[in-house]
Amino acid sequence: MSPKFLIVFFLLITSNRIFAQKYRTLADISYCKNTDTDAYKKERCKLDLYIPTDRKDFSTIVWFHGGGLEGGNKFIPLELKEKGVAVVAVNYRLSPKEKAPGYIEDAAAAVAWAFAHIASYGGDPAKIYVSGHSAGGYLALMVGLDSSYLHKYGVDANRIKGLAPISGQTNTHYTIKKERGQSMIIPQIDQYAPIAFARKDAPPIVLITGDARLELPARYEENAHLAAILKQVGHAKTSLYQLQGFDHGAVYAPGCLLLLNWIKELEK
Repeated sequence: MSPKFLIVFFLLITSNRIFAQKYRTLADISYCKNTDTDAYKKERCKLDLYIPTDRKDFSTIVWFHGGGLEGGNKFIPLELKEKGVAVVAVNYRLSPKEKAPGYIEDAAAAVAWAFAHIASYGGDPAKIYVSGHSAGGYLALMVGLDSSYLHKYGVDANRIKGLAPISGQTNTHYTIKKERGQSMIIPQIDQYAPIAFARKDAPPIVLITGDARLELPARYEENAHLAAILKQVGHAKTSLYQLQGFDHGAVYAPGCLLLLNWIKELEK
């Protein structure tokens, strides 16, 4: 091993030790209303909260899992652990048991929960980011760009510090088209397409995808299209990254690291 490699390795090990034992996880917190009686909603609308215990006013990442809106479960990405930020990992209702816009409404309710409660755990509600991989990235964009979903909870979507979808769809999600019996291939842009709500005053956005050659069909191109439209409407804080060599599944890990660097830049 070279001396330079050993120094970097030592720094990584010691930095992990510095952060060790200074975080805690609170599991299965309900973000439903107390008046909700739907059993499936009460089962799925839960979140895990991962928070630093040795600092205050930390940033928070609301994280939506992938799974095509049809599967998956909440988890704290390893790449976001012990990095000085809180993570809100969210479960939401799934298709076909729930149809659009139910899962988008769940995502908005979880983000609203973060705004209402993170200060009581030591976090700064002015530093809440919304992210997720694949279907989770789609949900992050829908909640952040179509402000009507958060408005129902008395939250201005522009209070979100930043949106960071990782390989999310920007057109109408293919599972929503599947629910309608429409083609999964032919794109749709309607009330369930984030790109339809591109606006100048949206929060800062970083769009991250895998390699266009390895990604899901047209996934990079959809994100590039949203970036172009955001630029056209005058949104000044849009970034687009295509991570070479990573396919759809593998891109989420380096995407999380890119997200952390992006947060550092925003908060300088």
